[in-house]
Amino acid sequence: MTVAVLGTGLIGASVGLALRAAGSEVIGFDATPGRAEEARAAGALSRVADSVAAAAAGADLVVVAVPVGRIAGVAVEALDAGARVVTDVGSVKASVVAAVEERAGAAAARFVGGHPMAGSEQAGPAGATPDLFRGAAWVLTPTARTGAEAHTRVRQLVRRLGAETVEVSPEHHDELVALVSHVPQLAATTLMDLAAAAGEEHAVLLHLAAGGFRDMTRIAASEVGIWPDICRANRAAILDALDRYLAALGRVRDLVGAADETGLRRLLERARDARRNLPATATLAGPLAELRVPVPDRPGVLAEVTTLAGRLGVNIADVEIAHSIEGRGGVLVMVCTAAGADRLTGALEAAGYHVSRRDLP
Repeated sequence: MTVAVLGTGLIGASVGLALRAAGSEVIGFDATPGRAEEARAAGALSRVADSVAAAAAGADLVVVAVPVGRIAGVAVEALDAGARVVTDVGSVKASVVAAVEERAGAAAARFVGGHPMAGSEQAGPAGATPDLFRGAAWVLTPTARTGAEAHTRVRQLVRRLGAETVEVSPEHHDELVALVSHVPQLAATTLMDLAAAAGEEHAVLLHLAAGGFRDMTRIAASEVGIWPDICRANRAAILDALDRYLAALGRVRDLVGAADETGLRRLLERARDARRNLPATATLAGPLAELRVPVPDRPGVLAEVTTLAGRLGVNIADVEIAHSIEGRGGVLVMVCTAAGADRLTGALEAAGYHVSRRDLP
């Protein structure tokens, strides 16, 4: 498989390293002078192209890894150049997907929005690693216009990178990442800035900083350049999450002010239990089951089913469509955990689908 990586910073170069280790040819392009050559020297690229079109033409799959504000334009340029399938790695999806679908016309069927939930405080090709995505969740946001072939190819790419796919709608993605990614970045940045503003006490304060402070503010050291774009593109969802966070902090302040030991203990215990229940990775655990779902031959049916699974928190390990000989539909075959299969079966049947199940050894 030949893959073009457009944008060779931390994420793009890490994709290149992982794919080259898996035997793929990786063509790279970066608008920043010298960065693509740096990625090639680090082993992330087989060769460097001199333009988006030159990199994308004839590629089996294109990964757009540029700042959020530029993703739609680069993705459309890659589609126009003849790329068979295009995906991206941006942390905002609704505005990006909408822009691609508006500007690319019928070619938008070959685009699948994506977002790996992985990163590092390191920046650029020098910080890239082939294992960055291993065990991580990689969100895909297919829509009714997403083609089944493009959808399948991107899922295969994610698996090849060692990540696990989670599928939700673009709008739901943006609401979720505002709370679990964007607001934590802003909170860590604000806390670090508050501590650094202590003036002459700064050196002593940071010398006393314990593990908790260092852990909470670690992401404040991440790359600065991507965040203004993200905050602009996902402004509404971030503001909503910040408002909820500020209201929650206000309730904590009230508990502290009232010396409410019982209320504080309940809050601390709820948060502790929730934190302990966070999965260490996105990897499936436990017995698996295969679900077979007859589906009509219409655009968006694959996205409809997989994003339903995403809303339910059901991680689909594998998916394919077995087309019928008559060509009027097919059977969607999915593998997920047995517990997830229980939830997904009920939701699919409530939506009017017929589901057959086979527990796997």
